[in-house]
Amino acid sequence: MNRKPQHVIFGTGAIGLATLDALRRRGERVRLVNRSGAAPVPDDIEVLGGDASDPAFTTAAAQGAQVVYQTLNPPYHQWVELWPALQASVLAAAQAAGARLVSMENVYMYGRPNGQPLTETRPYAAHTKKGTLRAGMARELLAAHAAGNVQVAIGRASDYFGPRGGGQSNLGDRVIRPALAGKTATVLGDPDQPHTYTYIPDIGEGLAVLGEHPDAPGEVWHLPNDPHTQTTRQLVDTIYQLAGQPRTKLRGTPALLLRALGVINPTVRELVELQYEFQEPFIVDSTKIATKLDVHATPLDQALAETLASYRTPNPAG
Repeated sequence: MNRKPQHVIFGTGAIGLATLDALRRRGERVRLVNRSGAAPVPDDIEVLGGDASDPAFTTAAAQGAQVVYQTLNPPYHQWVELWPALQASVLAAAQAAGARLVSMENVYMYGRPNGQPLTETRPYAAHTKKGTLRAGMARELLAAHAAGNVQVAIGRASDYFGPRGGGQSNLGDRVIRPALAGKTATVLGDPDQPHTYTYIPDIGEGLAVLGEHPDAPGEVWHLPNDPHTQTTRQLVDTIYQLAGQPRTKLRGTPALLLRALGVINPTVRELVELQYEFQEPFIVDSTKIATKLDVHATPLDQALAETLASYRTPNPAG
């Protein structure tokens, strides 16, 4: 391995790379860890390959780190089988290194909003298998912090969008590529429901702050969201306008169609239980991180413009 880094990021998907961007802006030394040992980053960034479910590997990868970031994301249809071992392994690595652990999560553990914005004080009321899994994993991390084994700060995001979002983003490939081509975009669920979307660069910046701020450990933080929640249709309208299209072409994907597609696609099959997010108002409040840590969301119109620009001119490595 190269000179010991101050920061070790497990995972090189959109969130891991956004966290790298935020840390590089701060001039920090960073090591990335993934399965392959390759990532679309500058040559001066070390990328270490190995099995993150192996505590011996993760402990070696994180040796000497001050902060460890968990941004892994196993295949969606294998979450229940793979996630617990991955988290346990990264947790063990952070503990062995004496490093702060910043863990990236979503908001599945809360269950249905039932007409109320989701805040960090919301009880866990998951009614899905992935939500139940997420609740148990969050409790495990906070218990490790409470026991004094390791400092833990948890960042949670709603459905994300932005550069590198690709096919995993509801406002990614299925919307922006058709918008640029003047074709019909496809989104999940009812596009006329208000829905919080978290901008990927804001996630990276938020996680970097959780890695450095003295008040971050021992807490759950919703990563920054624009407080002016819009419907999915409004956001898609903005994308089509930014793409220079005279009108929006949009269709939703109803639950019945999703179930039918899930018969042959295991990833789509796993989305069925999360359809509640797109069938009612789904608002994730991030007032806490804005007021206590001074981390604010990029305005939605600006974030959408930057996302569209990233599709028109893909960023070079780094």
